[in-house]
Amino acid sequence: MGDVAVGARSEQDGPGERPEEPAGRTRRGRGRRTGRSAKAQRSLWKELPLLVVVALVLALLIKTFLVQAFSIPSNSMQNTLQPGDRVLVDKLTPWFGSKPERGEVVVFHDPGQWMRDHPTPEPNVVQKALSFIGLVPSADEKDLIKRVVGVGGDTVECKGTGPLKVNGKPLDEPYVFPGNTPCGLNPEAEFKVTVPKDRLWVMGDHRQDSQDSLYHHNEDGTGFVPVDDVVGRAIVIAWPVDRWATLPVPATFDQKGIGNAAAAAAPTAAAFAGALPLVLVRRRLLSRRKAEGTTRN
Repeated sequence: MGDVAVGARSEQDGPGERPEEPAGRTRRGRGRRTGRSAKAQRSLWKELPLLVVVALVLALLIKTFLVQAFSIPSNSMQNTLQPGDRVLVDKLTPWFGSKPERGEVVVFHDPGQWMRDHPTPEPNVVQKALSFIGLVPSADEKDLIKRVVGVGGDTVECKGTGPLKVNGKPLDEPYVFPGNTPCGLNPEAEFKVTVPKDRLWVMGDHRQDSQDSLYHHNEDGTGFVPVDDVVGRAIVIAWPVDRWATLPVPATFDQKGIGNAAAAAAPTAAAFAGALPLVLVRRRLLSRRKAEGTTRN
């Protein structure tokens, strides 16, 4: 009796039974599946550089227009901020015309050789890469972080042991470093300044260890910070984890009457300016309707 052909069904086989596939065919099938998997892996490796580029571009856009991380290098903002803290700075709102307000903690570019006695070390390749994507601040940018005390038009003054006053209103400042006097380095000091338009008066929370507006004003009269030099507002302590906290405006800056007269009058003047065209348009419409009614009669 002759041999049964490969793949043919013998008479003894049941209707649902099929002979085993030859080993060669199984290996070929597995080979095809393995080939498809390898092709998918190769495709993933081809796409990986594109994904990295997209991630870097997004990180750069976020750093430039939205949020950037900054490291705290000194004691000048203790105890609100400690050396080594990482803060996230909101860079978006200034693009919509928002200006720094009293009580905000802001990062700003060195307005006039404030950091001349603090040379920055040359960064290594890793630091340059991290600063490029915004994970660490750039060593080339000499930025400072302080609290805004006065804005354009404000009068800021202090005498002896304080309190610090803005437009005649005394400030309750629980954020000032324990043991410091609100007036700065010298407990016997006395100062009174009027902040020019588009300028800021900034002070560190650690008043006796901060080279701020008062320090530089006493030194050479250049203590005011241009609004255009502000990078953004620090909104949160992001690192270390056990230091995580938001940085809100203290309630002392919300007290009634702290706003100067010019600032208070500005919204009213703007409201009248905006309402005037509407009043004129309404009067014109009423006059037209009246004239049309007279004609019909």
